[in-house]
Amino acid sequence: MVGYLELNRITALHGREIAEAVRKTVESGWYLHGEETEAFEREYAEYIGTNHCIGCGNGLDALTLIFRAYKEMNILNDGDEVIVPANTFIASILSITENNLVPVFVEPDINTLQIDETKIENAITSRTRAILLVHLYGRCAYSDTIGDICKRHNLKLIEDNAQAHGCLCQNSYVYSNKHTGSIGDAAGHSFYPGKNLGALGDAGAITTNDDELADTIRSLGNYGSSKKYVFDYCGRNSRIDEIQSAVLRIKLRYLDEDNKRRKEIANRYEKEINLPDLRITPNGNRDNVYHIFPVFSPYRDKLQEQLLLSGIQTMIHYPIPPHRQKCYSKFASLQLPITERIHREELSLPCHPAMTYNEVSQVINAVNKINSNMKI
Repeated sequence: MVGYLELNRITALHGREIAEAVRKTVESGWYLHGEETEAFEREYAEYIGTNHCIGCGNGLDALTLIFRAYKEMNILNDGDEVIVPANTFIASILSITENNLVPVFVEPDINTLQIDETKIENAITSRTRAILLVHLYGRCAYSDTIGDICKRHNLKLIEDNAQAHGCLCQNSYVYSNKHTGSIGDAAGHSFYPGKNLGALGDAGAITTNDDELADTIRSLGNYGSSKKYVFDYCGRNSRIDEIQSAVLRIKLRYLDEDNKRRKEIANRYEKEINLPDLRITPNGNRDNVYHIFPVFSPYRDKLQEQLLLSGIQTMIHYPIPPHRQKCYSKFASLQLPITERIHREELSLPCHPAMTYNEVSQVINAVNKINSNMKI
């Protein structure tokens, strides 16, 4: 069996260093707001290319705290609109609605799988205040056209970088070869264990160059306090702990190397898979760190079933789009056919740095042996 994502194997790639970092942290007796967290925040900010990194509890908190901070700064207000790609994980939408803001769904470009820049301006109204750009699957979603739209309409650009640690913005003259997470006004990052930069539990961070925003976010994530027992805001408890910070410091050192391995695997898939009716979307001039390797088929469920019989485990990201979820029934009448097609046809193949050459070959051979005439 080729598993979809075997976290124990991924951790074992740098297991000795991780175990030693955890041991030292445990023996230090200091588990929150200590030297490991300070060091990780400094090192990750330097890696991403921003002045600030603020650790928090998880990726959803990271995005939620950004919007909340902008509200405390009177830049956003209840009822303001945030443009967001319709084909995203629900956390992107939750961070907006949790702050009493209104998500405005924009369809993706079927050729890039990212928000369709040609449809953004038609979605802008007098209440639009921000764009939440999601670097979905590990692909850079930014373009200079989107940056220009933000400038002309005075919109905040917030990045959801949960799936794109280490991704470069190669398709921009303005931000050429800068890391995603340093392009917008602020970015939220998830270090959920399965991410390219994954912790051994939940963790997240915000990156930004805005001093006031960084200070506000840091206070909001610490119960609303910037000084012990003094509370400027009605905040929340959202902190990254010392053990996760220590683990992430080790894994950050190998992030580019691990992403290179993901790209090698993806390159083989793109060159060697030849199943008719299976669509693999090319990157074009966009960088991709392959958090997810998606393929698309009108017979997705049957394809998944056949691959499992061949010993290949796959995943679906994501079977139901946000506007079709019960919790967002108020958006159920929206007609978003491209998004719905992506969610109906997407299947994710195994793609992680612990995979062996033979395992990649097994995946390719299993896909290519599928009966091309299969029906639902």
